[in-house]
Amino acid sequence: MAAPDLGGNLVAMFQRSAARRGEAPFLWAKRDGAYRPWSWAKVKDEAERLARALAQMGVERGDRVLIVSENRPEWCIADLAILMAGAVTVPAYTTNTVEDHAFLLAHSEAKAVICSGRQLAKRLLPAVGQVPGVRLVLFMEPLADVGALPVSALSWADALALGMKSPAVRHAESLTRSDLACLIYTSGTGGQPKGVMLSHGNIMANISGAWHLLERVGLGHEVFLSFLPLSHAYEHTAGQFLPMAMGADIYYAEGVETLSTNLAEARPTIVTCVPRLFEVLRQKITVGVERKGGISARLFRSAVELGQRRCREGRLPPHLALVDGFLDRLVRRQVKQRFGGRLKAMVSGGAPLNAEVGLFFQALGVPVLQGYGQTEAAPVISVNVPGRCKIDTVGPPLEGVEVRIAEDGEILVRGDLVMQGYWKDPQATAQALRGGWLHTGDIGEFDQDGYLRITDRKKDVIVNSGGDNIAPAKVEGILLLEPEIGQALVYGDRRPHLVALIVPDQDFVRSFAKQHKVAPDLAVLAEDPVFKAAIGEAVTRANRRLSAIERIRKFHIMPDPFSIENGLLTPTLKLRRHLIIKQHKDLLESLYGSGK
Repeated sequence: MAAPDLGGNLVAMFQRSAARRGEAPFLWAKRDGAYRPWSWAKVKDEAERLARALAQMGVERGDRVLIVSENRPEWCIADLAILMAGAVTVPAYTTNTVEDHAFLLAHSEAKAVICSGRQLAKRLLPAVGQVPGVRLVLFMEPLADVGALPVSALSWADALALGMKSPAVRHAESLTRSDLACLIYTSGTGGQPKGVMLSHGNIMANISGAWHLLERVGLGHEVFLSFLPLSHAYEHTAGQFLPMAMGADIYYAEGVETLSTNLAEARPTIVTCVPRLFEVLRQKITVGVERKGGISARLFRSAVELGQRRCREGRLPPHLALVDGFLDRLVRRQVKQRFGGRLKAMVSGGAPLNAEVGLFFQALGVPVLQGYGQTEAAPVISVNVPGRCKIDTVGPPLEGVEVRIAEDGEILVRGDLVMQGYWKDPQATAQALRGGWLHTGDIGEFDQDGYLRITDRKKDVIVNSGGDNIAPAKVEGILLLEPEIGQALVYGDRRPHLVALIVPDQDFVRSFAKQHKVAPDLAVLAEDPVFKAAIGEAVTRANRRLSAIERIRKFHIMPDPFSIENGLLTPTLKLRRHLIIKQHKDLLESLYGSGK
């Protein structure tokens, strides 16, 4: 299935697939407890009607329109409608506060907002009331119980009805690859978010590169499972527009907590995901196997050990290869069924995947491919090659992408995928785009096969008092391999050694509390000497895998997790390092005293 000419813009790309696929299923979502499809024809019809309604309500070419919604078919339809109207999509995270929404609306100068329903409207509408430029709110769900509205409002049904009797819009016919398609605000691990300007061509260049890579897995009719937020550039491109170009089906997961069930129901062939998912799944699988015990646990451990050896060495001796084949049927087949049974690629991006976690899944026959990207690159820069995966790297650059390493180790990127700049921020644009290259702020190196290895964020490197450079992400990744540890933040810039803030794993907290007949209250357990000793043993085990300068000398158990709700995690589950350090600076510094 060769990558075709995708057309002159994203709308034309969609229309080609829709003409080819017709009444075949495209978007799948749960309704009344079962997955039900929206056909390509239905999506095209609704998008065109919605585009006409937006134009009728005053949305003009180049205007910005915010989308605030969970992943669902209407998200995709709204995105297409905005583009058909010649406007620009501004995706917003569902976890945004009133202040976050107000910033996005004002900074993007949005004229309209498309919102899913009452729950998200609670934080959106007060922000709309603060920004006079917003003229319309369109709701995907009925307007009942929304309350007083500060601007004109339409329900989805009313908008579709309005579109039926409104004149056609022709903007999409004149859109070019250089026209702006979306403003994606970086969730950021620090500072105010910046609006990344991605054109139709930026996204289409990324689709073309990803398509060429996936051809290696033998493409046919593909099925994607969408669960990362569509407000994130990775899911927006790889989880929506890539399958759209391929004529694939997209199933929308109900949520992270139902992911295991949805994987079995959708039986996807391709999944885009973040490392945290693999870490959580590894923990659950391992704990479940150990709890079961007996011959099952022994067979599972053998499957992991032999699979890892095969991945490292390329092949096994004949006698072990026979055993490995036997374990394929007894163990790995069951693991694959947990992922739906027909996965071709599970592409991890958004943050570094711990090599040991990746190797664990590869050993069990799950086709994990680690990739690398940035919102500013639309977003995928490199991905491991199916069949030639090196899990400790992020693979070679995609076709059409140039990558070089600067003298200071920074990764520089050039190609049609690179953003147009930051919205209304020429200074930040000039800083990021220098000499025709995107300066990523990441440090990396190429191996002898041209595979890129990320060593750390340029600004996140810890330089201790001895002048040694330490990658905190690596140390945190090692800590998270211990089943007792759920989250970890490492600290030690200009200090003699490293210390850490540790959030214990929730399952471990519950099992410890049950075993010791105490309440599973982390705030209380954090002061319990036996509990602290158990976490200390986990840190000691992790330290054995680290060099002397990387080891954690002291730690503090946090009574509450870092979360999206308390502002200490990004929506893609990355630590907001600068905020955590700022909030807990005194505590971190106290670990260098004589108290602990």
